[in-house]
Amino acid sequence: MSTKVTINRLATGVPGLDEVLGGGLPEFSFNLIAGPPGCGKTTLAHQMMFALATPERPALFFTVLGEPPLKMLRYQQQFDFFDSEAINQSIRYINLADDTLAGDLDEVLRRIVSEVEAHSPSLVFVDSFRSVVLASQTQDNPNNNLPQFVQQLGMLMTTWQATTFLIGEYFTETDTNPIFTVADGLIWLRQSVQRNSMVRKMEIMKMRGQPTLPGLHTFRIATSGIKVFAPATLNSVEAPLEFPIKRLKMGVPQLDDMLGGGLPRGYSLLVAGPSGSGKSILAATFLAEGARNGETGVIAVFEQRPNHSQNATLAGLIKSDQVGLVDSRAPDLSIDETVQLLLSEISRLKATRVVIDSLSGFELALAPTFREDFRESLSRMVTALTSAGVSVLMTSELEDRYTDLRFSPYGTAFLTDAIIVQRYIEVESRLLRIMAVVKVRASAHSDELRLYRIDNNGLQIGEMLPGREGLLGGRPTKQSSGAVRTGDKND
Repeated sequence: MSTKVTINRLATGVPGLDEVLGGGLPEFSFNLIAGPPGCGKTTLAHQMMFALATPERPALFFTVLGEPPLKMLRYQQQFDFFDSEAINQSIRYINLADDTLAGDLDEVLRRIVSEVEAHSPSLVFVDSFRSVVLASQTQDNPNNNLPQFVQQLGMLMTTWQATTFLIGEYFTETDTNPIFTVADGLIWLRQSVQRNSMVRKMEIMKMRGQPTLPGLHTFRIATSGIKVFAPATLNSVEAPLEFPIKRLKMGVPQLDDMLGGGLPRGYSLLVAGPSGSGKSILAATFLAEGARNGETGVIAVFEQRPNHSQNATLAGLIKSDQVGLVDSRAPDLSIDETVQLLLSEISRLKATRVVIDSLSGFELALAPTFREDFRESLSRMVTALTSAGVSVLMTSELEDRYTDLRFSPYGTAFLTDAIIVQRYIEVESRLLRIMAVVKVRASAHSDELRLYRIDNNGLQIGEMLPGREGLLGGRPTKQSSGAVRTGDKND
């Protein structure tokens, strides 16, 4: 009877990377970190090295660049992960520039072997391995056999039980190089400039022995180092709806009645309406009602940050940490990063209510490349948030055309469990506001069109709209009877 070999996985120390790798980095693996210049290869290698290296698990960093290690350290020490006490203790730098420029791969390998035998490292880094390749290609030396060199290096590192990283500048995955075949893991970094944003993405093209997360994952380089934004983990089994349905109060009693007793807990709600219709006011009221009932919340703003002049109650809740604020102004913002910021605040505050104000501003805040699949990304975001057990209220700008009924320009109506729509009507040269509950999944709700106004106390919902008004149709006109009706020619 055979027993399965257990591969130990190392925590990389890079937020989000272990999830993308499928649980961490396989110990004793032979890896390539590849990508164009400036995409973060060396920073990623250093961040993992400082996280993993200890006196019991030392690291060797071979530099084969034309610059000395001191110049590299000068820049790497700007990051928070850098630990100067680890240098020459658990981490040693060795300059292979002279050996590399000689162009003899056998001599380069001999030097690496001698240093590894002298220090017995558990972690080995070679930056930039591309320099070794280019140097060997420019020499007229028949003994230079690159495939053999790569294979021998990989076998030796595995024999010494060292986890190895080769860092190289490669511009396309189609580059013919034996390292792509020999490597156990292939981490590919990409970057692109789009207008005023720098978008960086990572792909785990190969990692033997474990299921990695497929696709491109955005990451950011900050003073803390690299942070990878892995897709949020979703519950594989949807929780069955409990009856009677537990409901949340919205902070507007008449609206609770229209919803059938309040918003069912764990639902996603879309509030759609034109500019000035009170969407943000309703969102703030929703969070304030939660605070009154001992619930914490989170709000992501993509238009105007809440302040005392606009909404003193919401600003006070944020200041008292009853409501967490996600207010990223990064020009290269992605959906996955936004979801991670929201989930982090939800976890910190144990929040049960989340507001996204607004989807229109959210789309504009994203880097251009992420706007192309905005609808699919919204679906992932809503699913991730509701899977976390929170109730979500999203606002969406609605162009009031008077001739058709659309709840948002993104086709998000099917994504949400409930929809409230706000509209304007004109009566006797005045704009009046009307509100309706269009949808509440698995629940009865009002079908009335209600007039409402906005005053210093927030939204005040009044009586049902008289006459034959509807959300569809032309501009209302007044009949001799005093009833209000639409001006549609087919009416």
